[in-house]
Amino acid sequence: MNFKNFKYKILILIVATFSFVYQNGYSQEHPSLILTKEGVKKIRAQLGKVPLFDKTLAKVKEEVDAEILAGIEVPIPKDFSGGYTHERHKRNFLIIQKAGVLYQILDDEKYAVYVKDMLLAYAKMYPTLPIHPQERSYARGKLFWQCLNDSNWLVYVSQAYDCVYDYLSKNERKHLEKNLFRPFADFISLGNPQFFNRVHNHSTWGNVAVGMIALVMNDNKLLDRALNGLKTDNINPNQKDNDGGFIKKAGQKVGFLANIDEPFSPDGYYTEGPYYQRYAMYPFLVFAESLENVKPEMKIFEYKNGVLIKSINTLLNLTDTEGEFFPLNDGQKGMSYYSRELVSSVDIGYYFGGNQSELLSIAKEQGEVLLDETGLSVAMGVRDELAKPFFKKSVVYTDGADGTQGGVGIIRANGSKDELALVFKFSSQGLSHGHYDKLSFSFYEGGNEVLQDYGLARFVNIQQKGGGNYLKENTTWAKQTIAHNTIVQNETSHFGGNFEIGSLNHSNKYLFDVSNPAVQIISAKENNAYPGTELHRTMVIIKDEKFENPYLLDILKVNSAKENQYDLPYYFMGQVISTNFKYTIPTILTKLGGKNGYQHLWNEGVGKSDGENAKLTWFNNERFYTLTSFVSKDDELIFARIGANDPDFNLRRDAGFIIRKKTVKDAVYVSVIESHGNYSPVDEIATNAFSNVKNVDVVFNDANYIAIAVTRENNEKKLFVLALNDISNNSKHKIEIRDKSVEWTGAYHFNNFN
Repeated sequence: MNFKNFKYKILILIVATFSFVYQNGYSQEHPSLILTKEGVKKIRAQLGKVPLFDKTLAKVKEEVDAEILAGIEVPIPKDFSGGYTHERHKRNFLIIQKAGVLYQILDDEKYAVYVKDMLLAYAKMYPTLPIHPQERSYARGKLFWQCLNDSNWLVYVSQAYDCVYDYLSKNERKHLEKNLFRPFADFISLGNPQFFNRVHNHSTWGNVAVGMIALVMNDNKLLDRALNGLKTDNINPNQKDNDGGFIKKAGQKVGFLANIDEPFSPDGYYTEGPYYQRYAMYPFLVFAESLENVKPEMKIFEYKNGVLIKSINTLLNLTDTEGEFFPLNDGQKGMSYYSRELVSSVDIGYYFGGNQSELLSIAKEQGEVLLDETGLSVAMGVRDELAKPFFKKSVVYTDGADGTQGGVGIIRANGSKDELALVFKFSSQGLSHGHYDKLSFSFYEGGNEVLQDYGLARFVNIQQKGGGNYLKENTTWAKQTIAHNTIVQNETSHFGGNFEIGSLNHSNKYLFDVSNPAVQIISAKENNAYPGTELHRTMVIIKDEKFENPYLLDILKVNSAKENQYDLPYYFMGQVISTNFKYTIPTILTKLGGKNGYQHLWNEGVGKSDGENAKLTWFNNERFYTLTSFVSKDDELIFARIGANDPDFNLRRDAGFIIRKKTVKDAVYVSVIESHGNYSPVDEIATNAFSNVKNVDVVFNDANYIAIAVTRENNEKKLFVLALNDISNNSKHKIEIRDKSVEWTGAYHFNNFN
């Protein structure tokens, strides 16, 4: 034997081996993503001993068994959301993931056979599958009308593949990876860089889809693509997505890690709003769990100061008392923490976030867990009675990657029956799902809207309504400023309704103080929505023992360089009971305007006040509500109704009340919103049906201070004074109000005033 040649061959073999390992990754066990071999052992050892886990397992088994009996179907794609082929492929990816998990937990081969057969069916179809025939998306998929849903499919199917990896033969795995998984990952990424290489919930799903299958196939090059994006993409800088947002900013970092860095603020607030944060939490967290299992050295849950875990608590706090998310930006009402994305968020957050016992109380309400080690841990905690109540608190969340782009404030107060909650928005644009509504608010009592945010104009996955996609009214109405409870100047939306301009600007918090439960305050300024106009809105929830419930004081100051028309709408929910002003009802309905959302409002009546206050009382969900507003005799008081210029009945016919000031430079809007009394339809008795506010008055107003007097029906007065340019707790202030000297220390003052 030639010893030199032998050593040379050995060296070549070693180099080749290291090269292969470097390119393709180290060998690993399967399953390794959401399930691990050790985790499966723990689960099997606890079966029959953990009620919540056992209940979920039985439910999932029943669901998957029914699908197995029905047989596998992989139809040629043709439909939008809500259509048969769309829903069938969606059903397939949800069921195949569950079947893979059942195979691991129950060790029943029928589930592995089902997964294998479905994967082979897709592998047979995919190589010749054309682009989806529906052409609406900026990034069309193959199985679905958009790459987003294709990515949903791969995120779930990757988990199924991981669960049956060792069950499949080497040739079967090679066939699936060659004809299905690698082409699928390449199509999502290389084939659609405008979808993959951006910062958006869409690209998060795409990044995670590629990353999950990369982990199963142990492909480090593909994993790097998922984590850090494509190195080059040639994206047109002027290209927009389906929602009118620009795809990518120049020099913007991309990939999964960038999608953590940029949209999340340090507080865990997601700039697109809670509806899309909910949607994105599943890929964020299931990939993080997988990375933690496969590549623990990354310490992904510590990335950006642990923002992924932090965001779970933030998202849970962005809900009303029924667990429904506040519909900031594009948001469908009714979406709640009972969704599958939040089940996974709670379980993963509990397991990897230090076993926060407060999350167990949410899990109990959800009534199900993930069928993995995180879900087992939660179910065991519930079984062992470790749950503590999850208290939602008054809080302000910053927006923007570094927390400097405004934010969202939530103030909560206990009422006589239900919690009152104020949601005040002074955030950044929120990417392409953002609305033009700086300094807007919504108000809740219990799970009921008192003053609403409209949310989105879309019937998600209802095929008859635009294929289940966003409707044109989302742009012409829901995103426009007049659709929200905030100021509109000259019937134009903030930033002219221009996405690019809106994305460059944000409001700024002025003051947030909830240290005194009797006077909780949030205040913010906006100086860019209308050039030359400064807006400053302050909202205070005041708990006065002489009122049945805490009331909301709303103060909005407008300072402009020129005369304008200002409209301030309040979208109230319910039936008008009474007013203290006269109004005229038109015999023929006309639109309130021609564009910027006004074309969708019917003018149902116009009135004027005889005094300094306009009072409107309405009734909803057996409660009475009254809006008392400081007005001038020249102000128009408009009753509006959503639904004009809407031939397909895409908009809800909700009511609004608009206070209009014409031809003024500076303006002050002040209102008190009360919840009071109730009506029993069984006893037919109305209790406390009248407002307790006799008068609201602006008793001082200059560039530095504003003072509001609220007079009750018994003539007792309360005074609220705010320093408009100084929030220091140590500053001393003094003003003269009607020959009375008022002195205080700090940003604001609230006391008796007689």
